[in-house]
Parts: sequence; C-alpha cells; structure tokens
Amino acid sequence: MKKVTIYTDGACSGNPGPGGWGAVLLYGEYRRDMSGAETYTTNNRMEIKAVIEALMALHEACRVQLYSDSAYVVNCFQQRWIYNWVKNGWRNSKGQEVENKDLWQQLWQLMQKHPVEYVKVKGHSDNEFNNHCDFLAREAIKSMKK
Repeated sequence: MKKVTIYTDGACSGNPGPGGWGAVLLYGEYRRDMSGAETYTTNNRMEIKAVIEALMALHEACRVQLYSDSAYVVNCFQQRWIYNWVKNGWRNSKGQEVENKDLWQQLWQLMQKHPVEYVKVKGHSDNEFNNHCDFLAREAIKSMKK
C-alpha cells in the first residue's frame, strides 16, 4: 500500500459564513494542491471537508499520514471520539446527535479504504504545507466572492 502525506486546513469568513478548504497531497516527488469553497458553512465543516476531499482524490487504497491544525479533526481520532459515535449510533456522550454527522459519516466511510494517522500541527506557524493549505482555503473563499 502506498504511503501518502496530506496536509489540510479549513477557513471561514464569519462563522457561519462563506468557507473554504485547502489540501496538499504528497507522494514521492508528486504534489497536488486542492481547494474548494461553500457559500454558507462553518470553520469546523471546512476542516472536515478538506480531509474528505483529499481522501476522495486518492485513486487507490493508501496509508495516509494526515496533518491538520484542527483540534476538532485530530482529537476526533486521537481521542477515539468517532469510535464511540459509531458504536452509539452517531450520538455523543450526552446522547445528542453528533454535530456535522453527515461529514463525519462520509469521512468514516473513506477511512474504511484508507488507514489514516492524524497528526496535529500548530496553525499559522512555520509549517510550510499547513500555511499553504490556509492560503488555499482563504483564496477559495475570495474566488467565490468574485
């Protein structure tokens, strides 16, 4: 199984408001930049959407090391929230429906094909790829407003 490195980020102009996401996929010498936007969304939705879109771009099953500055995304897996959500019918520890359930379910399905290791990076610091994902997400919002 190929090993792919992915960086993702999401952004929102207002929360909720216009939002964008960015991703950088790396495999050997290959690099692919991706981005997209939605007219009315939240920052958390864009963070998850970036991961989904990046995984959907993979043409075959791959082992993925995914870097994100989103505690929401990374903690979901590192702290095993998603396993409890699945077990509890997509309900959180308070018995309420999980927020952004539609996206989490889509991501969960993609992870059945691609084993993903989530790594937290500090946002807006010296990580070149994370900074570029932030740029891609913000530019996607700007291009949508034109």
